[in-house]
Amino acid sequence: MNLQRKVRVRFAPSPTGGLHLGGVRTALFNFLFARHHGGDFILRIEDTDQTRFVPGAEEYITECLAWCGIAPDESPNKPGAFGPYRQSERKPSYRQYAEQLIRDGYAYYAFDTAEELDEQRKSQPNFRYSHENRMQLRNSLSLSPEETQELLASGHPHTIRIKMPIGETVSFEDMIRGRVAFETNLVDDKVLLKADGMPTYHLAVVVDDKAMEISHIFRGEEWLPSAPVHILLWEYLGWKSDMPQWAHLPLILKPDGNGKLSKRDGDRLGFPVYAMNWADPKTGDLTKGFREMGFLPEAFINMLAVLGWNDGTEQELFSMDELIAKFSVERISKAGAKFDFEKAKWFNHEWIKQTSDEELLPKVTEILSQHGIEKVDAAYQAKILGLVKERMTFVEDFWEQASFFFKTPEAYDVDAVKPKWNADKTAFFQHISIVFAEVEDWNAATLEPLFKEKISESGMKIGELMMPFRIMLVGGKFGPDVFQIAEALGKDEIIHRIANALPFFEA
Repeated sequence: MNLQRKVRVRFAPSPTGGLHLGGVRTALFNFLFARHHGGDFILRIEDTDQTRFVPGAEEYITECLAWCGIAPDESPNKPGAFGPYRQSERKPSYRQYAEQLIRDGYAYYAFDTAEELDEQRKSQPNFRYSHENRMQLRNSLSLSPEETQELLASGHPHTIRIKMPIGETVSFEDMIRGRVAFETNLVDDKVLLKADGMPTYHLAVVVDDKAMEISHIFRGEEWLPSAPVHILLWEYLGWKSDMPQWAHLPLILKPDGNGKLSKRDGDRLGFPVYAMNWADPKTGDLTKGFREMGFLPEAFINMLAVLGWNDGTEQELFSMDELIAKFSVERISKAGAKFDFEKAKWFNHEWIKQTSDEELLPKVTEILSQHGIEKVDAAYQAKILGLVKERMTFVEDFWEQASFFFKTPEAYDVDAVKPKWNADKTAFFQHISIVFAEVEDWNAATLEPLFKEKISESGMKIGELMMPFRIMLVGGKFGPDVFQIAEALGKDEIIHRIANALPFFEA
């Protein structure tokens, strides 16, 4: 890997909709590589396809990266010395290079209308504009110079296409895949400049990467078929010595491994594939994101980083700083990585456990407020969070795991214990309430031996009374240690809850 020049990498999304897992991972790998080598990470917006432009998409991309902690050194919102950072604002720079390619014999004007090309596709199901048929179509190669000039002078709509060479092999060294080669006969003559004067991705990406002094390109393997066009453009424009090094990232696959993960798969299987909620302004359709589902950004980034990369050890949990320190292209897999939503949830669970209560408490306060619980003492919130945090997969699970700490249960899961209920058990809980009322040092360490001692005195078994006690306090058979629950709720509330619940067991 050549690092003789300053590392400058870019993430260049199109503002056409939500940001897919694969897109965020591409941004992340670019960012990690730049930070690891002390280089620059650039956000460039590739908005040359105005037909697919979606209002709000650029702002969404910026917000996604900010949430993930992937901070660009240069971007439309943080311009540097290599701007502008939106391709639509760089439009004047592209035609000169397209015209240069024509002058040098590497490209040509194509005057075929969209209707004429549609007719070709109807008559030839596998139609492609290439060396096989370019001389039978309407372009500056098949027309005389005079006819070409006449069409140009009259303002006839035209595109500019690359003239792919015949019978050559284009090869390059991919940082992940090693030597990759393509036969030029199998590649069609891609459009470089559209009829509206805007460049296609193929021309714009090369011109912009040169202008921005990009040193390394990380992009998804779906762009591999475009590589020979781009490599030839670097050569044809006279920039071959400045060409970046390439790394084509493995795909993120469906959970069963059969094909690339798509939004449709997420809809079908019930998990998000976008970083954040995306509301389509055209249809109003809302696609749920990882952020809104309750993922912590640290967990989301950790999960993405190990989809196709590992550090060579058994370690699975990485902070951003650890990822930056350990990241290497050599550890990126060539094979696609299957997305596992259960594993993604595991990452979130682990990161919730690692996150300080102070960081989680604002969200806890918000969740309580959503359920009508206001003005709860911060110290009490922190105590409860500490008791249930290890049971939470998402921060939003706090209410499900802890609601009984803030309101007396209204229903009790007594079906399993009612058939064995008797007057002795009622008497035990009436008696323990009297005993509890006399306790001065109210904490779990005092309550547990006291409770068990009274069970022993009653002649009943611990298992017969511990579960009913939990149900009386919680409403169900879940929650942290029952005596820690009792300590947190306090003496008066425990006595109240026992009295409140007994009729449900006796009914």
